[in-house]
Amino acid sequence: MFLLSLLCGVPLVAALILLAVKDNGARKVIVKLAAALTMVLALVSAWTFYQEPVFTFKLAGAVSEFVLAGDVLLCLIIIYLSCRSGRFWVALLALVQTGLMLWMEITTGSTLQVTHDILIDHLGVIMMVVVGVIGSLITIYALGYMEDFQRLEPEIEDRRPYFFFVMFLFLAAMFGLVLSNNLLNMYLCWEITSVTSFLLIGYTRTGEATHNAYRALWMNLLGGLCFAIAIVYLRLRFDTVELDQLLRLGLASFNVTLPVALLVFAGLTKAAQMPFSSWLLGAMVAPTPTSALLHSSTMVKAGVFLIIKLSPVLGDNEAGLLAMFVGGVTFLFASFAAISQSNGKKVLAYSTISNLGLIVCCAGIGTFEAVWTATMLVIFHAVAKSLMFLTVGTAEHHVGSRDIESFDGLFNEMRTLAVCMAIGICGMFLAPFGMLISKWAAMKAVIDAGHPFIMLVLVFGSSATFFFWTKWLGKITAIVPGRQNLEADVHGDEWLAMKTLAVLTIVVCIIFPWISSAVVVPYLQNVYHDVVEVIGHENLIIMSSMVVLIVILPLLSFGRGHKKLVQTNLSGENLGDDLHYRGAMDVDVPVTLRNMYLENWFGEARMRLAGGALCLACIILEFAQLLGGVAHV
Repeated sequence: MFLLSLLCGVPLVAALILLAVKDNGARKVIVKLAAALTMVLALVSAWTFYQEPVFTFKLAGAVSEFVLAGDVLLCLIIIYLSCRSGRFWVALLALVQTGLMLWMEITTGSTLQVTHDILIDHLGVIMMVVVGVIGSLITIYALGYMEDFQRLEPEIEDRRPYFFFVMFLFLAAMFGLVLSNNLLNMYLCWEITSVTSFLLIGYTRTGEATHNAYRALWMNLLGGLCFAIAIVYLRLRFDTVELDQLLRLGLASFNVTLPVALLVFAGLTKAAQMPFSSWLLGAMVAPTPTSALLHSSTMVKAGVFLIIKLSPVLGDNEAGLLAMFVGGVTFLFASFAAISQSNGKKVLAYSTISNLGLIVCCAGIGTFEAVWTATMLVIFHAVAKSLMFLTVGTAEHHVGSRDIESFDGLFNEMRTLAVCMAIGICGMFLAPFGMLISKWAAMKAVIDAGHPFIMLVLVFGSSATFFFWTKWLGKITAIVPGRQNLEADVHGDEWLAMKTLAVLTIVVCIIFPWISSAVVVPYLQNVYHDVVEVIGHENLIIMSSMVVLIVILPLLSFGRGHKKLVQTNLSGENLGDDLHYRGAMDVDVPVTLRNMYLENWFGEARMRLAGGALCLACIILEFAQLLGGVAHV
């Protein structure tokens, strides 16, 4: 238990220290030490608890009072900030959910018996590593990035002590969330992530940033309200607030569909599923480390983590159908919307929403195969997507734009960065990398579960992802001569984070057969008491070996050898610089490389409207059915 206390305590203490430290040199030392220690503690904890299928622990009685005080403090902070800005509905949401928790504690809290406050299984081990390693690397990257950010945006107040304070507080809350079995404790950590994400999104204090921050806050508070209602319902109806007890009740055929559906709804809002995806898109106004932290490794993973935990009691019931349909529709329409985007961060945002939709859909199916797929997707997506966000942030600072069409000649200007970016893109969609293998497994799981409509959604959604990733990969690998090398000005902290994540992306794709057999399958075996072969182990080994051949061997020759340079064949007489040619009527024509975005077919507004309307209709119908059933009983 001491190890877990350190795991949550180190980032919390680091956050408090960083809030008081104003000197940039001292900040760099503290952030690097705290990040390194957090990574080590996450890996040591993961190895320690990996040795046993499930570890449980009961906290001291005083913790419940601390948790309740934390709920009240968060509520007061939200009320103060919301009322000060005139957003009274946000304050009302916070007041209602905290009032519910206080009422429950006052009326029934003294009789509540909790057996296991903490429960760590292999899924928890995976999340510890994801949060500890990737989250810490993002904080290191932020050192160099925020230095450039404040230099390039001098009109924005330099509040880096506050920024790093919130980032490390965020990590501490995420560790608490993935370790909690007591839903009261998980709820507090859940709300802390909502408030800290609000603070990070609004860092610049511009009108747009403030608006987007409050939108993220009220949408996540809406999910938090459903979370609170689920806790109160479980306490009053079944006399428990423990997640493992909820699963046991569901597997024993007790009617727990309503609280499960409420928790699924909370997960949907946190995972930015339609119609709540706009909060994650709005988070792009924040500095890149915020986007990476929210989109890849932490904030949104809290939502899918909860839904995956609930997957044994999902399936062909209202809660399972809710997750399946909303996740599937979000996957499809967010993938379509990404086709029409040239803004790199927007493509990443829609891709994130899309992949989270696929994870939610698989978790909603609830079978061994589908949950295996969802868990593997969490791992691959966290590593590759965080790498993509960081590379786009660095490219924006040095190229001067985040628009993909501005990345002409990136391979000439920033070759190492382009390679890192290409590795991230390959990890997201290219065979034999992990994301594509997981999508193959998802289709197999859907077919075996007997959901032909979901199968069509996965086929068309996956085709769309191939379209927009191919455009991006082709753009950054094109050679445009005569460009100046810009990599010398990139901070070492940024390189450390990006190169480490690039290596991790390749390593995870190589060792994923071991990850499956040693971590994911044991977790599922403990949950389902059976083992199903999703993809043959021999096929996994073959795909892993292909990654070595496709990536490792070319990288060994990177930068070596003598290349013969010849003039490029253009659409007319090359004028000698490979950048212009003589066209018809003896006119000099500049060479440009541009992609198709099919705005008329896959426009962002149209896709969001259609997907949001379908998902909202599903949410209303499923809860109407559930509440009608409750009233009938």
